[in-house]
Amino acid sequence: MVTDRPTDLIQVIRDIDVARQRLTRRRGYIEPELSPVARDGIRRVFGADLTVEQVVDRILADVRNDGDAAIRRYTEAFDRVIPYPIEVPRSVWEESYEALPPELAQALEIAAEQIERYHRKQLRTSWIDWSDEGALGQIVRPIERVGLYVPGGLAAYPSSLMMTAIPARVAGVDEIVVCAPPTGGSISPVVLAAAAVAGVDRVFQVGGAQAIAAMAYGTESIPDVDKIYGPGNIFVVTAKRRVAGTVGIEFLPGPTETLVIADDGANPVHVAADLLAQAEHDPMASPILITTSERMAELVRRQLATQLEPLERADIARAALRRNGVIAVAPNVEVAVELANAFAPEHLCLLVRDPWDLVPQVRNAGGIFVGEDSPEALADYTLGPSHVMPTGGSARFASPIHVADFTKVISVAAGNRRALERLGPTAALFARAEGLTGHARAIEQRLEELRD
Repeated sequence: MVTDRPTDLIQVIRDIDVARQRLTRRRGYIEPELSPVARDGIRRVFGADLTVEQVVDRILADVRNDGDAAIRRYTEAFDRVIPYPIEVPRSVWEESYEALPPELAQALEIAAEQIERYHRKQLRTSWIDWSDEGALGQIVRPIERVGLYVPGGLAAYPSSLMMTAIPARVAGVDEIVVCAPPTGGSISPVVLAAAAVAGVDRVFQVGGAQAIAAMAYGTESIPDVDKIYGPGNIFVVTAKRRVAGTVGIEFLPGPTETLVIADDGANPVHVAADLLAQAEHDPMASPILITTSERMAELVRRQLATQLEPLERADIARAALRRNGVIAVAPNVEVAVELANAFAPEHLCLLVRDPWDLVPQVRNAGGIFVGEDSPEALADYTLGPSHVMPTGGSARFASPIHVADFTKVISVAAGNRRALERLGPTAALFARAEGLTGHARAIEQRLEELRD
């Protein structure tokens, strides 16, 4: 058993300028280092020391050329299992659901209901605006077929499946395809049960870059999709980067991050628990506290050491705290919010006396979790908003997964003669200024016909 000294576990920054420099540097996607095990696996499978990009490029090319045969080769090589059949029959999902403990089955149903209720509020509508010059409007259409990647590896994530599949279903997507690695020989039964509850159409037992390739290009068994969603390891993220443009991708999710703002009235037990809840996800996670209280900083640091020890994933959480964890002491909550906006966290937790007073000041965050009774971990499962949120500072310009991600807007324009007479000369002038005489003539011919 490892006994952690609080002073060794997480850095405390008392100089606000140093804290600002640490938290405001532009991050982007941080490519994690490959472990020795991963490097050994690459050598075993490919017979050479390849970079991540080289590995992914080979897998993409092989799946594009060889389809299911390549899927089986790589799944056997990486997961030590030959997926047969590649598609998991619906009857197996249903059996997985029926075999769940009743309380877990009920938990999936409760979560699904909350997620659906929240996302139904996000639906956009089509509209056509008629006037004496014709009609202008937009048509909202769901994407026809989407692919959801559900990671395996260190843990199974049925919640991630539900947080993407249910918004897709609410949006009206025609077909929802899921790929998940057969970790340990098969997809986790609780993930299959979640697929049944969430309204997924098809599930395939394939993971890694080969899953992304299959959904992008299609194989004999796996259909090509229009857009791919979901987090994954470095090979999955790199594959998504490579196929972007061939298919749509939502964003490139990186290691999770939580920033807590706490004043001297916060409960240090809760603050530490919220930081550890994210630290246990990934050694690259970023658990950050900005507090207005020197005393709170010390109490939380001690609580982190106390609460870390009994966690099943203590080694992972410890690595995250030591690598990316920060406790910063700010002079007031206004400065704390300023730093949070600059960091643009995936999760922003407001554990202060009047949290709603701070909400209007927040410009950059994937999600805001307001008050002591709204731990981010609760939102991970049952509050309603999708927990698939932008990371790496991308909350400055990106949004969490929401219904609009599964739809597209088609513009509608229907001018009449009155619109042509009023706006045509101006449009032709623009066209000639840009050197596009063909554009200009397409308009001017019609104007000449009107004058005749």
